[in-house]
Amino acid sequence: MDDHTNAEGVDSPPEAVPGWLAEEDRWEHATLRRATVHGIALFNDGAYHESHDCFEDEWYNYGRGTVESAFARGMVQVAAGAYKHFGFENDDGMRSLFETALQYLRAPPADFYGVDILDVRTTLTNALDDPAVLAGWQIELDGTINEATPADYAYADDLD
Repeated sequence: MDDHTNAEGVDSPPEAVPGWLAEEDRWEHATLRRATVHGIALFNDGAYHESHDCFEDEWYNYGRGTVESAFARGMVQVAAGAYKHFGFENDDGMRSLFETALQYLRAPPADFYGVDILDVRTTLTNALDDPAVLAGWQIELDGTINEATPADYAYADDLD
């Protein structure tokens, strides 16, 4: 494991998921998990720009061709597409970003670092035809919908 992906105090998942090394009782890339926890909570709060920043900051930690890079880059595109849709009513921009996201999100397994990737891919695909499916959509993490807290916003603010 590279030092840049090591982080103390990142909680374990309620059950084993790709990325969790159960035999070692740790995340393979704890900084990716931390960014995911904050990024998903911010996304679910409609803070798409901040969510984007969480994943973008982590995306740069991984080289081309890694599943971690594909996941983080795909989630950057998901947040940016939602921002285009909800912030600017730009569904052409949303579609372009979601199409790119779908390409990147082919690499991760259906449940990666606690994110229900299958649901994300399904929702993005449906939104290409009908953006209205995004109304009220939230992304599950560890099987639940996480709400943003001040700590999530503080994490994103500290990325600058």
